[in-house]
Amino acid sequence: MNKELMEALNILEKEKEISKETLFEAIENSLLTACKNHFGKADNVTVQIDRETCDFLVYATKEIVASPDEVEDDVTQICIDDAINISKNAVIGDTINVEIKSKEFGRIATQNAKNVILQKIREEERSVVYNQFFEKEKDVVTGIVQRYVGRNISINLGKADAILNEAEQVKGEEFKPTERIKVYILEVKNTPKGPRIMVSRTHPELVKRLFEAEVTEIKDGTVEIMSIAREAGSRTKLAVKTNNPNVDAVGACVGMNGARVNAIVEELRGEKIDIVNWDENPGNFIQNALSPAKIVAVFADPDEKTAKVVVPDYQLSLAIGKEGQNARLAARLTGYKIDIKSETQAKDAEGFRYEDYMYDEDGDVYYEEEYEEGEYEEDGYDESEYGEAYEEGESDADKPEEVEEEETLG
Repeated sequence: MNKELMEALNILEKEKEISKETLFEAIENSLLTACKNHFGKADNVTVQIDRETCDFLVYATKEIVASPDEVEDDVTQICIDDAINISKNAVIGDTINVEIKSKEFGRIATQNAKNVILQKIREEERSVVYNQFFEKEKDVVTGIVQRYVGRNISINLGKADAILNEAEQVKGEEFKPTERIKVYILEVKNTPKGPRIMVSRTHPELVKRLFEAEVTEIKDGTVEIMSIAREAGSRTKLAVKTNNPNVDAVGACVGMNGARVNAIVEELRGEKIDIVNWDENPGNFIQNALSPAKIVAVFADPDEKTAKVVVPDYQLSLAIGKEGQNARLAARLTGYKIDIKSETQAKDAEGFRYEDYMYDEDGDVYYEEEYEEGEYEEDGYDESEYGEAYEEGESDADKPEEVEEEETLG
């Protein structure tokens, strides 16, 4: 039994995760290569390796001829006298297997054989790493920041390095070497130099995967994330639902004293997260999506995917949000183009009938993708009045009960 070879194969299989069978095939190919380099050909050479004992045998199949004078190629032919020394049953015209001693190989042949084994090990190692990370594509992994490469960041994921491009970095985030961060794997490509892994910190799916890992109810399917809208580094809106009447979908995501959502907020470096209930009724869903603003009425057109929303005059700026962010995220979350007007603006609008908003129960949603500067200038959005006051809890009386709980945690 070749104990040294067996031990070496066991170590390689454990550390590199390369199967023994692959290594056996590499050794067989290397011995064939050595024979070809030593004898000039290896068409008649056979290599046999015992998978249990690691003992190997290399032999050449040669044709038996009558005399040494008839031997035209000593690599493929052997005279009867020499054949009888190997086997007493040798007969002219038959073939016989002649063992080849690997010690006979020259230095160059041996070096080439070694290179064949090493090349196969490297190829298999790259293949194993690629397969491991390809399975994790579209998932979240933890990596260690290594260094900045220009404006990109090199992140070590264990057996491979990933690249966090500038476009996939959250504006304002800075990392120090050896810092541990979570990233979303965008794409894994197989290249001659090994797997090329592209990761992101801005992708909406990053937030979704973090909630799946943090919230047990999402992981087991009790609570579903129906849609998500994100402006990386600033705010994310998440719509959730549950088919279990005994489970509060928003509460499950928030956790006891906000423990679950706060863990995610911390990982995202303070990014605010709004969690709202998803609703089949577009009007109700739009109303939830526009939280924390109070809504007077919603009139939605499911066919056109548009909605008109009426809010109290003093809630207009809060509904639109700073630089239109709240309306923009609500539109992305619901998939509707949302037009928000105050009660005064709605009453003065051409063709507006207040009763349409008051009594329509099929409601739906609005949003201008690019908020036009000055459109609501007369209302004068005041961040100190609506943004800071709300976050500090000074306008709690104006907020629905569910929104009050989720927003203060974001």
